[in-house]
Amino acid sequence: MAKEGNGNFEIPAEMRAFAEKSVEQAKQAFDSFISAAQHAVNTAENQATTARSGAKEIGEMAIGFTQRNVASSFEFAEKLVRAKDAQELTALHTDYVKSQIAALSDQAKELSKQAAKLAGQAGQH
Repeated sequence: MAKEGNGNFEIPAEMRAFAEKSVEQAKQAFDSFISAAQHAVNTAENQATTARSGAKEIGEMAIGFTQRNVASSFEFAEKLVRAKDAQELTALHTDYVKSQIAALSDQAKELSKQAAKLAGQAGQH
């Protein structure tokens, strides 16, 4: 404790050791917290990057499908204009509907596959 006569105050060795240990434990806990926070930020950033990339791919895929579908529609319209009779119109229409159903089905499968791939990537991070 205090020494008589010189006015100096001494902290007992046990108390000093306890205080040093407490400060060190607090520092370790804080470092662990910061490390976990940095990991969480990096994980969120990676997921956001993956989501943006996937959304861009799906958007580009959808635009490509739209362009093909519109081109197919114009091609169909051109054929209709050149049709000679009602029988040819009916045949053209039947072929067009069949081809569009097949194309839309394939496109839906591709979009679903891409969305599942994106969901799988997001779940991995």
